Formats: sequence, C-alpha cells, structure tokens
Amino acid sequence: MTDGSAPSFAETFGAGFASYRDRPCIWFEGRWHTGTEVTGYAAALESALADAGVGRQAPLGLVVRNRLPHAAAIGGFLAGGRRVSMIYSFQSPEAIAADVERLEVAAVVADVEDWTAPVRDAAHRCGRAGVAISTAAPHLVTKARGAQPVGRGAGLEILTSGTTGPPKRQAIDAKALQRTVFSVTGGLLAAPDDPPELSYWPFGGIGVCQLIAGFATGKRIVLLEKFTVDGWVRAVRDHGIPRGGVQPAVIRMLLDADIPAADLAPLQYLISASGPLDPRTRDEFEQRYGIPVQLAYGATEFAGSVCAWTPELVERYGTSKRNSVGRALPDTEVRIVDPDSGAELPAGARGLLEARIPVLNPDWIRTTDVASMDDDGFVTLHGRADGAIIRGGFKILPETVRQVLIDHPGVRDVCVVGVRDDRLGAVPFAAFEPAVGQPVPSAEELQEWVRATLPAHHVPVAVVAVDELPRTASLKVRIPEVKALYRAV
Repeated sequence: MTDGSAPSFAETFGAGFASYRDRPCIWFEGRWHTGTEVTGYAAALESALADAGVGRQAPLGLVVRNRLPHAAAIGGFLAGGRRVSMIYSFQSPEAIAADVERLEVAAVVADVEDWTAPVRDAAHRCGRAGVAISTAAPHLVTKARGAQPVGRGAGLEILTSGTTGPPKRQAIDAKALQRTVFSVTGGLLAAPDDPPELSYWPFGGIGVCQLIAGFATGKRIVLLEKFTVDGWVRAVRDHGIPRGGVQPAVIRMLLDADIPAADLAPLQYLISASGPLDPRTRDEFEQRYGIPVQLAYGATEFAGSVCAWTPELVERYGTSKRNSVGRALPDTEVRIVDPDSGAELPAGARGLLEARIPVLNPDWIRTTDVASMDDDGFVTLHGRADGAIIRGGFKILPETVRQVLIDHPGVRDVCVVGVRDDRLGAVPFAAFEPAVGQPVPSAEELQEWVRATLPAHHVPVAVVAVDELPRTASLKVRIPEVKALYRAV
C-alpha cells in the first residue's frame, strides 16, 4: 500500500504471517517451529523460484500435502501476492503430470517424493519451472522456458472433496480469502497465549482456510499430516485444544476407539461439518464424554462457513433446534427455493439452499443441498439434490434411507447411492460398515428394517457389508467406488 488506499489482502495477510518472529508458529512431527523458521523456508523457496527464472508474482502450481514445507509455501506465496493452483497429491503420477500440463502456471512446486518421472517429463515438456521441497532446503528441478503466465494477484484454486469423481477446482480470489479469515476468526487477532488450532483437513481443499486464517491472525497451529485417532487425540491432550472442526466419521471413530474421557478433557465442544452426522452417534458421544457437538455448514464455493452457531445462540436455542446447522453468518443471506421455479419457499418447506455473500458476489448462488429454514432463521440440512435417485418416477434422497439404516444397532456407518437399472432408471444400493461388537446384520434384515419405516421404493435392491467404506483424504465416502461394489455383487 503506497497511495493511502486500504491495504490489500496480501499486505494484511503478510503482516500476520510475519508477526510470529521467534514465537512458536507450527507444531509438526514432534516440535514447534518458530515464525522465523517458517518464513525463512518461504523466503528460501522464493529464492529457488528466482533461480528457476520465475517472476515474483507469476502463478504457481502446488502438489499439496499437509506438511510443514507446504504450509510455509502457501503462507509465503499468498503474502507475496501469488496465485496458487492446488494439485491433488492423492492420485497417480500420471494424473499429477496431466494437471501440470493442463494448468496455466509458471512453475510447479512439489514434495521430493512427488517429482516422479512422469511429473518431471510433463514440467520439462511444458516449459514449467520445477522446485522440490522437503524438510531440507528447496532445490531446483527444472528451469522455466518461454513466456510465463501473467499473475492476477493473491488467490487460490482449491479442490473439491472428490466424493463423486475427480476433484474440481474452485477459484478463490483476494476478496474471498479475506472473507475466509473473517468467517473463521471473526477478524480477531490471536494473543500469544491463546490455545492453538488443530489442523488436519487436507490443504488442497477447504481445509486450507484454517491455515490461512491462522497465519493471518497470528494463531499457533498444530499440524497433522493426516487424521489418525491416536494422533488427533494426542494433539488434543498434549496441546490443550479447546475446540475443533471434525468430519462426522471422526465422531464415530473416537467412540469405537473407546478413548478415555481424560484424554479429551481439554475439549469444550466440537463442530461437525462436511456431511450429515446421525443423531444417534451425536447423542452417544455427548453422553459418554459430556462434550457438546455443534453442527455447521460451509461450502467450497463460499470459501468457508455459511451457517454456524454462536455461544449466545447455543444458550438460547441449543436444545430446541438441536439438529440445525445454525443461522447464516452476519455477512451472509440464505434462502430456500423451489428447485424448478426458483421461487422462495415459506418457513419449514424443503427446497434447495441458496446463499448470497455481497462481498463475494451480488448474485444468489444455488447449492445442491436440500434444506429448510424455520421462522427464526435456523437452517436444517436434509441431503443433496444431486444424489437424488429417481426410481421409476419416485424420487428418493439417499440421506433419507441412510438415516434409517444407521439407526440399526448393527450398522456403524453406511452409504446409499443410486445405481443404474434398465427398467426403472435407477435404484438404491447400500454398503455398510458393521458396528463393533454387534452381530453383522444380513442384507435381508436391513432391507426389512427400511421397509418397516419408509415406502417400498426406498428399500435398497442390495446391501453389502464392507470392512471400511472407501474414503477420500478428507474422510468423505467416495461415491464411484461404492457404486463399483454393486457391480461386484
């Protein structure tokens, strides 16, 4: 900022990123790394890019992993006003190479282990510069050749969760990044003695928002490369984590692991997001540990939260509106519309959720989430419209069938999907994980269980037991792989 105008996102973010100095910044693999170490690594990476012939604000591709060097890279790139396209690391070398060729970037930054022969060949063929990162200093893989894409200011292209197919990219510009920080922190700077945040959601997607908000406000961050029950519990216990966001699957995993209550004592509450949490699991967790679980709602296209609970709302409405994801954030408008006409629906009616965040976009953005909103503005989610199964003209929401199945004592978790049928168009199919310590129910038993509660067209044509449902790195169930289970029946 040189002309008296408001500081840019890169400037405000950069100030937060540089504010740690010799204070702890990121805990990773057994120790705290200071701000000086983290910003020093980011500076070394910029030096390596300069040696590779890459301009100071040229756009970059990052094969992203939840590791310290990658976190430092993200912080340094955004502080420097770069645009970064995330490249999914949990795919084959050939698929990573295809992304390298497809993206309009000047350079690719990737972990040493991700610089496989196909990726190196793709970078060289396209004239991309390449830099390898690890716990050691960054080093040059290949230099840039030819004209470089023009930088467009600080921003990210993050990845969707990839539950229904290959992850898609969602652009988040500087305005959205600023909004991300606000939605996570309320714009409040962290005090040195504030408890740290626990970060383990994949950086390639919406999980990077927590990292960005932490850097922007000077928050200490405990970083796990991936979720494991032991690692997560140890982090909560050893670092005194008071709150955190978790996927619904994590709640079930903690219960099944029978974690001692003392290990979770620092937790004041948990926030469950990124999918439906069945009431039975929520009740069991709260009764066993005395730790409240609040529901929340966010989406990649909004770069963060849309609806949430505040302490005041919990105190007033927490019991009566228990299954709601809360109210829209102060900068957000939410409405429920008819999927066909687009007309706004009255309180209590189910339709598609639309949201408008004026700082991001003056228009209403329609989601594929089926929801309702009551007279007090509290939103409740009921499933996804894009997963709806049309069985001979009858519409079935998979979440409706899932909720019935998961209430069976022999079911730990379950996924319901639509599979092709030559006569009816599509039919429901279910794959489930058996509950620990319970007899494994038969397919016929579970089909009768559904038939006793729902109309006959909701009954799955087949039900199979699996040791584990196929999941993404963010612990969401992979729909194509579940559908493949039906073809193997």
